[in-house]
Amino acid sequence: MRKLYFLLPGTDGKFACGGLWAELKTMHLAQQICSADVVTYRQRETGKLFIDDLLLEDNLDNVIFVISWGFDIAKLVTKLKSYNVVYHAHSAGYNFQLPASIPIVTVSRNTMGYWGQKSPNSPIYYLPNQISNEFQNLHLERDIDVLVQARKSSEYLIKQLIPTLQQQCQVCVVDSYVEDLPGLFNRAKIYLYDSAEYWAQRGVSEGFGLQPMEALACGCQVFSSVNGGLSDYLDPGFNSYKIAAYSKEYDVQRILKVLKSSVSLTLPEEFFAEHRTENIIQRFQAIVNELNDFFDHKAHYESNIKSLSKGHLTKLLVQQLYSKVKKKYFQSLSR
Repeated sequence: MRKLYFLLPGTDGKFACGGLWAELKTMHLAQQICSADVVTYRQRETGKLFIDDLLLEDNLDNVIFVISWGFDIAKLVTKLKSYNVVYHAHSAGYNFQLPASIPIVTVSRNTMGYWGQKSPNSPIYYLPNQISNEFQNLHLERDIDVLVQARKSSEYLIKQLIPTLQQQCQVCVVDSYVEDLPGLFNRAKIYLYDSAEYWAQRGVSEGFGLQPMEALACGCQVFSSVNGGLSDYLDPGFNSYKIAAYSKEYDVQRILKVLKSSVSLTLPEEFFAEHRTENIIQRFQAIVNELNDFFDHKAHYESNIKSLSKGHLTKLLVQQLYSKVKKKYFQSLSR
């Protein structure tokens, strides 16, 4: 069983974000099934390995480097081309290609579909993000009508919808780090999340969208966009509501209707089971076993399946056109 090294640019300061916390969570889960550790590559940190130091070691055949930081992937692939590398894919849409020698582990089926088309010859797996057990409905009195976190929220949400809602109900806008997010979700009746604009500006997708699912687990009604990985689990009209739908007035009407309703949407625990720790560890164990088998195979065999390169696709197109022209020609001769 090879050791997993999770490569991160850093673990504090400017690198602090949802993607970092998700990757650190994954690393801690990995430690329950094999040896795993963090390796930084942009900044040195006390008590942590640094990539340039690690690559000085002679025998690294018994390790797997797990890369995940989207904008750094192309450089890391080049730097680590002689080693065993796995791409832990969160968002999709970054402008880089991956060789078939790099397995891809995706956090959403949306991202898995993207890489299934873009890199069809790579080993590809699905490992959903974890929803910690602390995200549960505590059935408390909810004193916040509408909760929204400013980060990733659309201009429409912040400048149009929220000001209108503030005139008619209790709205809480959070624009800083929340120490007790499960507690906050348990105080809110409705959670608003609209990230489509945020990700469109960056040209990549919403990898998974943890917070709407965390809010659902805490008993919140969720109004959300359904872009990217959010489409994995949000089902407007059945377990959630689509935000920014047609007009501000329509959004306000539906939100106030939910607030006034005595019927609350309660999802069974089975809905979240795929994202709870026990299931993820079981999946992770199976994936790690397959990754070790793959790298054993890769050490002795070369990849020999044609990729979907532009040249190959052009060749196929020419062959198809030639076949059609040839068929029409012989049909005309037989008349």
